[in-house]
Amino acid sequence: MHIGPFALANPLLVAPMAGVTDRPFRQLCKRLGAAYAVSEMVTSRPDLLKTLKTSRRANHDGEPGPIAVQIAGTDAAMMAHAARYNIDRGAQIIDINMGCPAKKVCNKWAGSALMQDEALALEIVQAVVNACEPHKVPVTLKMRTGWCQSHKNALSIARAAEAAGVQMISVHGRTREQGYKGAAEYDTIAEVKAALRIPVVANGDIDTPEKAREVLRLTGADALMIGRAAQGRPWIFREIAHFLATGTHLAPPLVSEVKRLLVEHLHDHYQLYGDFIGVRSARKHIGWYVRSLPGGEQFRSEMNALEDCEAQVAAVERYMDQINQNMDRIPVYGGDKVDKEEQDMREIAV
Repeated sequence: MHIGPFALANPLLVAPMAGVTDRPFRQLCKRLGAAYAVSEMVTSRPDLLKTLKTSRRANHDGEPGPIAVQIAGTDAAMMAHAARYNIDRGAQIIDINMGCPAKKVCNKWAGSALMQDEALALEIVQAVVNACEPHKVPVTLKMRTGWCQSHKNALSIARAAEAAGVQMISVHGRTREQGYKGAAEYDTIAEVKAALRIPVVANGDIDTPEKAREVLRLTGADALMIGRAAQGRPWIFREIAHFLATGTHLAPPLVSEVKRLLVEHLHDHYQLYGDFIGVRSARKHIGWYVRSLPGGEQFRSEMNALEDCEAQVAAVERYMDQINQNMDRIPVYGGDKVDKEEQDMREIAV
């Protein structure tokens, strides 16, 4: 499929996740089969655009394109300014955040809270499209099915966004009220897809190759967006791509490969964040990698006490070497093998 002038190699996208989809994680997912990845959401507030946190989120050094940046806010002029600001810094696609359910975002009427005020939502969409058009930068939109069960308005917003010039829409199959509880529903996504000419992307609970195929069948979507299932399992993209193409499963990765991927990920992570923040923010990634491995919880507790990057890497290497002595390949992950409540707690997806 295409997003504006950009042709994607396959229909697998990495969902924007606050605190997760930084440049090292996006690059790793792309290396392992994802065709496209969206940045963590970047604030539209002018006074915060030059902060260290925002500059890290907008860092695309060495990242293969297309470079997609998600912006969040409640003021149309600020959102237009944020779009231009990020385009000047390398963004090739601008994504509008209308899907984040986090309270600290919704309390400011940003993210999925915008779906309660369609007039404001569409004012923002039009302002961002107008700001991007002179630069020939496509605008995409990420949203939920609605604010609550009694107010599902994804279809009406999607139609208006397409008319305003948005070139792709991603829909998470839950309302903001649901957060990440319960199961995602795909009927609303199917309705949006049937009504639009632009590409529509399905998001929510896609955690196995079989589920990916089922969601494509149920929704007719042009692509799939994967978030939680890629945490600690970035190779899920090549697994799904292979299954969709052949109907057969790839063998799980070798433990030695996972060790190499994790260590490379850690070094890239430290390079972006520095030692002090890097060693702390890497803990969640390591925890996701080892959560289903023997002794993973005990190792995670011990690793969380380390405050030095070299010690953290050394501990990971020792642990993975011990695992390698007892098993050749990483266990097969599946949606039915991951505790749902624990999975919901891990979710930080936008």
